Amino acid sequence: MTLKQELATLLGPKGWLTEDVQAFQTDWLKLQSHAPLGVARPANTAEVSDVMRLAHRAGVPVTPQGGNTSLCAGAVPGAEGHIILSLSRMNEIEQIDPNGFTAIAGAGVVLAQLHDAVATRDLMFPMHLGAEGSAQIGGLIATNAGGSHALRYGMMQDLVLGLEVVLPDGRIWNGLRPLIKDNAGYQLRRLFCGSEGTLGVVTRAALRLFPAPVSRATALLCVDDAPGLVRLGGHLRQGLGEFISALEFFCDDGLTMALKHVSGLDYPLESRSAQYVLVELSTSAGAVDLDGLLEAALGEAFEAGLVTDGAVAANETQRAAMWKLREEMPEGQRLEGPQIKHDVSVPVAELGRFIDTTAKELQRILPGVRLNPFGHLGDGNIHFNLTPPEGMEGFGDCKETLSRLIYEAAEASGGSFAAEHGLGRNKCAYADWLRSPVELDLMVRIKATVDPGGMMNPGVIVPERKEQE
Repeated sequence: MTLKQELATLLGPKGWLTEDVQAFQTDWLKLQSHAPLGVARPANTAEVSDVMRLAHRAGVPVTPQGGNTSLCAGAVPGAEGHIILSLSRMNEIEQIDPNGFTAIAGAGVVLAQLHDAVATRDLMFPMHLGAEGSAQIGGLIATNAGGSHALRYGMMQDLVLGLEVVLPDGRIWNGLRPLIKDNAGYQLRRLFCGSEGTLGVVTRAALRLFPAPVSRATALLCVDDAPGLVRLGGHLRQGLGEFISALEFFCDDGLTMALKHVSGLDYPLESRSAQYVLVELSTSAGAVDLDGLLEAALGEAFEAGLVTDGAVAANETQRAAMWKLREEMPEGQRLEGPQIKHDVSVPVAELGRFIDTTAKELQRILPGVRLNPFGHLGDGNIHFNLTPPEGMEGFGDCKETLSRLIYEAAEASGGSFAAEHGLGRNKCAYADWLRSPVELDLMVRIKATVDPGGMMNPGVIVPERKEQE
């Protein structure tokens, strides 16, 4: 039998698709689309193992796929004839332990599904991002997702206690141990967090849970300029400490596009400013007066001139409206027209200077280019997205120059050209350019050791030419 016939026999009609697979083969930004050999949708780990064993024997590349929400084309093939391995059917939440504060979930569990399930036990899983209605646990692990609460709870790698992974040759590594402390050798689970499907297929995960908050306090604040974001962020972190669960920022150009294009947005302040901060406190201890703490900290911020206007959410409806302003930054810009998306990080202390100096250089290259830097003030992660000047349909021949400038500036600031979105296919080449030879060599050696045939998501993280050396 051919490989296609073997996979069809193994997985059945629900598990092996060869028609109407456009949604699987095309990335979220619709920049990459290559016809696969087929889409494998295994129902359990044993079937994943069998798929990998057959693909390994045939020498056919495999691209693991979660919710396909990658912004860097990391979850779709880079050429025709690959197998797309969708984990969407492996969507069972096997266990929620309210005493151990852990959950065991299949790779295909959607993040919002996990949120709802643990909430019934007065628990929470503190990963929050715009795509939580479609992003899957396996994909979040493979990309080491960050989100809006990383300041307090860390990245996805900090929320993963154990993993089950199918290796490129079909072997299964069972590291599904729900332990905070496990120093019996190399931290293999960390190796697969952020590997973007290039080392193996995450099938199940033991995840860390936390008590659900019993109260929150949320405020939207106006700030004069980008350096002021850093000063206000430092003030709030010093005064509110471990109660801060999120510290986000966005700019007025981004707000203008969102209010123009996205229905249902409610801007609660009387004045506008260059920059905005969204701060949220939360606690699972009912005796803590979050409103009082936030009021005191904001009073000091107003007196120090760190804030020019602001509002505190009086109820859940107002809180949700404030969060919607921040969350719709990408959608507002998308609806405005062509854009270039960047996901960089810099040391928090450098964030304001980075935005200002980079903005000046971008304007020098393309006068009138519209800038929409927004993101996570607490960890220095900036989504520095660009829209063409008014009246221009695109970026002309400046697109690559603009991106290179942003990435170079981030690295020069002691930061990274890839913060929480990973490399995927779209940014893989930049690793050659911006990473040291030693760092690249280590990644190449790891890839060659775990996947010597280079069949796992080729062209992602490690350029294909390096895989073949």
